[in-house]
Amino acid sequence: MSSSSSLPTRSAPLSTPAALWRLAPFVKPVAWRFVGGAASALAAAVIALMIPIVLEEIVRGLDSSASIAIIVGGAAIILALGLGEAIMVWLRRWFILKPATEVEYRMRTLLYSRLQTLPVAFHDRWQSGQLLSRMMQDIGLIRRWLSFGLILLVVNILTIIIGSALLFRWHWLLGVIFLVTGIPMWIRGYLFEKRYGVLTRRSQDQTGDLATSVEESVHGIRVLKAFGRGKHALNRFSGQAETLRETEMSKARSVGGLWFFLDLMPQIAFGVSLMSGIWLIAQDAIQLPELFAFFAMATVLRWPIESIGFLFSFMLDARTATDRVFDIFAETNSITDPENAVQIAEPRGELAFEGAHFRYQDAGASERDLLDGIDLVLRPGETMALVGLTGSGKTTLTTLPTRLYDVTGGRVTLDGVDVRDLSLVELRRHIAMAFEDATLFSASVRENVLLGRAELDVHSDEGERTLREALDVAQAGFVDELPEGVETVIGEEGLSLSGGQRQRLALARAVAAAPKVLVLDDPLSALDVDTEALVEEALRHVLAETTALIVAHRPSTVALADRVALLERGRITAVGTHSELLRTSTHYRHVISSLEAEEAAQTGAIPIITDESLEAAEEAAATASGRGRTDTQNEEEEVQA
Repeated sequence: MSSSSSLPTRSAPLSTPAALWRLAPFVKPVAWRFVGGAASALAAAVIALMIPIVLEEIVRGLDSSASIAIIVGGAAIILALGLGEAIMVWLRRWFILKPATEVEYRMRTLLYSRLQTLPVAFHDRWQSGQLLSRMMQDIGLIRRWLSFGLILLVVNILTIIIGSALLFRWHWLLGVIFLVTGIPMWIRGYLFEKRYGVLTRRSQDQTGDLATSVEESVHGIRVLKAFGRGKHALNRFSGQAETLRETEMSKARSVGGLWFFLDLMPQIAFGVSLMSGIWLIAQDAIQLPELFAFFAMATVLRWPIESIGFLFSFMLDARTATDRVFDIFAETNSITDPENAVQIAEPRGELAFEGAHFRYQDAGASERDLLDGIDLVLRPGETMALVGLTGSGKTTLTTLPTRLYDVTGGRVTLDGVDVRDLSLVELRRHIAMAFEDATLFSASVRENVLLGRAELDVHSDEGERTLREALDVAQAGFVDELPEGVETVIGEEGLSLSGGQRQRLALARAVAAAPKVLVLDDPLSALDVDTEALVEEALRHVLAETTALIVAHRPSTVALADRVALLERGRITAVGTHSELLRTSTHYRHVISSLEAEEAAQTGAIPIITDESLEAAEEAAATASGRGRTDTQNEEEEVQA
């Protein structure tokens, strides 16, 4: 299966057969193995149904002179039938087990691929535990149902039909009694489906919530321990676990009620058939061997009848698991490759925002756009610093060039080409990112740093050179002191490293990608002052021929930039050099003084007093005393200007 586009999606509630039929594309490549398994299982059932007929002949021959020969011959036939049944059961397993695991593999890899291609907005909405439970638990349940539940359900139903028809072979009244007592079981099964379907979906969703809680607690174990909130987390987890337990108990009670009914009705059928059979013998309507064979056949049918409850609940579990998996397949992917992708033969690295707007999908109609008409051009090779107060939209702006999110208005261009007209592979080859929250993977340092260079052999001379150059720029020489150097496998999400070490490796990863445009979302926030100075000095050489957009949360980061863009309430209100904006923009001076104060508070350093900072302080004092106008009035005038 090449893509998920061929997968059917659900637009309305489906019946259970229709919901499960969506698995057909996954089963189709190995369908003949499933057919072989079903045929083997049915053959085993038919062989089992032949045994009562042989027993009838044995009992009938007990009164003859050749009774010993009949018993021995009959026993040999039954032994042969039993051996044949065992062989058919073995064949069923041989046919089914391997293809079922192949179906599981295809579903799991396709679902993982789907998760990789769905936009970041999807992952913002979905809990990681819910995705994990679908990936592992639900697909595993589907595999077990395909390899066991589906085959036995079909075969047992056919066995009941064939066996019930054979019951009429001895007397129509006995057959009717058996069929009539089975009608309430099917009615009970229909009612069971509605209630159990709701419970099993609730249970699987709650399992996903529980997985999310475990994952969050494990990832946040340092925070929980630091604040002594382990008991609080345990109480929260216990509450969720208790809710899941109650749901599972409701499921068990529902299944137990069905099992009771399925066990009771055959007993009633046996009792009524026994009394009717004795009466029929008294009326000379049937013979004792025929009644014996009837009850032998009914005994053979007892397991298929009793298993229907378990297999039916199993089917509903599989249906719910299928629904949960296809909930992800049915998600719309809004960030895709264009039909006719444009290629940039010789990228120059000009990045431009042209009237760019952005708002989140769940934003209210009355809310303004988070980015409200961004106009900004980064010239090839230019380093642009982006500054603004918290909440102004800086981080959101950095997600647009690589299409982590798409603009909701306007456009973003690379060398004059709308980024939506480029294939995602090409776009993300030309533009690389480093985030403030550095995420690393459970892999070696080498693999983490060279993640963005898929075309490189990471162990080649070129790969080694690229790795070392990137580590040098990021001042990440600490990796050589790790137990196995650059081959050291760092822990999950890099939590075995310090925040500054993770940031330096993430920066090295972005540098190693050798993009034409580098977008840095405050990648140096966790570094100490001395290390930051060394990194900035190295970055100056790297950025000499690379267009860079850097979100600045420190005044020192602004020093890297050729120009500075001021982001205010979702709009670019000023662009210029650092000194130009200090002279001309009141809001810029306010932002810079805020950054200086924040940096001084973090480092314990004394802010350097300059003419510009004195001027900003005087204006702030005038505003506070009522002699000046409010910041809001000043900012509104700047926007109008």
